[in-house]
Amino acid sequence: MKKLIAILALGIAALGLSGAALAQDSAASAPAAAASAAAEPAAPAAAAEAASAPAAAAPTANKGDVAWMMVATLLVIMMTVPGLALFYGGLVRSKNMLSVLMQVMVTFSLIVVVWCIYGYSLAFTENNNFIGGFDRLFLKGLFDPTTGSFAMGATFSKGVVIPELLFAAFQATFAGITCCLIVGAFAERIKFSAVLLFSVLWFTFSYAPIAHMVWFWMGPDAYTAAGVVDELNAKAGLIWQWGALDFAGGTVVHINAAVAGLVGAYMIGKRVGYGREAMAPHNLPLTMVGASLLWVGWFGFNAGSALEASNSAVLAFMNTFSATAAAVLGWSLGETLMRGKASMLGAASGAVAGLVAITPAAGNVGLMGAVVIGFIAGFACLWGVNGLKRMLGADDSLDVFGVHGVGGIVGALLTGVFNTQDLGGPGLVTDWVTATVGSNGIAAQVWIQLKAVVLTVVWSAVVAFIAFKIVDLTIGLRVTEEEEREGLDISSHGETAYSK
Repeated sequence: MKKLIAILALGIAALGLSGAALAQDSAASAPAAAASAAAEPAAPAAAAEAASAPAAAAPTANKGDVAWMMVATLLVIMMTVPGLALFYGGLVRSKNMLSVLMQVMVTFSLIVVVWCIYGYSLAFTENNNFIGGFDRLFLKGLFDPTTGSFAMGATFSKGVVIPELLFAAFQATFAGITCCLIVGAFAERIKFSAVLLFSVLWFTFSYAPIAHMVWFWMGPDAYTAAGVVDELNAKAGLIWQWGALDFAGGTVVHINAAVAGLVGAYMIGKRVGYGREAMAPHNLPLTMVGASLLWVGWFGFNAGSALEASNSAVLAFMNTFSATAAAVLGWSLGETLMRGKASMLGAASGAVAGLVAITPAAGNVGLMGAVVIGFIAGFACLWGVNGLKRMLGADDSLDVFGVHGVGGIVGALLTGVFNTQDLGGPGLVTDWVTATVGSNGIAAQVWIQLKAVVLTVVWSAVVAFIAFKIVDLTIGLRVTEEEEREGLDISSHGETAYSK
């Protein structure tokens, strides 16, 4: 079985690299970079006509959209540092507090740099259906210092653009937090260097391709006539071509990260004393603060994914608000039915479960659909960190798969249910030439969503297995038992979170 997985992984990597090598310098750059090209006037038939015809004005960004997207980007940074860091930090034992903070902060920083070097280009330039090319390597072409001009990228509305550099910054935060989510699955026993090496490998061969497959397309302004639709669709990412709906990263972020974390939990092994010694969270107030920062920051994550200050952003904002509240109630009710009392840890976990589940649905479902998704996610993720965790038998330290995996899958599938206008959803664009909105049948859309989920699970699992194996064979995955018992704060970083 391991040989089969390794063969599949090598095939995937080879496919992605060979496709990237075929990238052409003339390819479009961001999912929306085609907007600039689409806005250019057609070549005149004669020089005289060219001289007399007025030049078409280049698209310019609305200051309100730019301001909102800058704020949204900052909110996602806050989600990670300090939000996710404090949420995870409070859940581990005190001797490992700083190690988790370090893993989150340094991993986020590392991925942002890698994103600027080649990650953005692999995710959001034209090449093939699986991965982008190298047209935006080192972010080239996004800003011209000689003229002070920025390349423009489209949003989801015809004629509406934002600076492509701003889009790249926003998406950098997504890549960074996704890799940080993974570390919670094997917290308290992994080498710091192993976390960093694995993150680069997995980001390159899993995050960037999945982001390309789900989110890369040519932008609405490129769809100028019915005759170009098939050609433009063929250039988009594979999952986008299928018609899967993922507003802000149910597949790209949460399922992708959760599967990698689960593979890591299996391959690294259980913590010393797991199941025999107490491993309770050391500081639930910090976990609650972290969850609260996640909730606030998530408005940038979801509403910002509209890419403009629009009605879609407002819908995503409210859905994020209500679904999260419903999930807190769902989890708390479930705990009360199971154990006779609700817990603060459960309420904080329920909030994260709701945020995860509404992520793919944020701008894709109606108001009551969001509440239902959140409430179901609260119950589903409660089962994920209890019943499912026992079934899987892995030491997923901070329940990454139980919350992000289960919540992401529930949200992705229910997006297919509640997107339909028959259930109060906004529907989807059925014709980008005319921007016509309609609805697919529920069963048909859920099937598309399921295909996207399955592909993400398989892809991430294979890449994670290979990446962990490479790390293990080169620098090793796990600290020694003595270092683990001492605590990673001291053994890995030479400092402690609390003075004695």
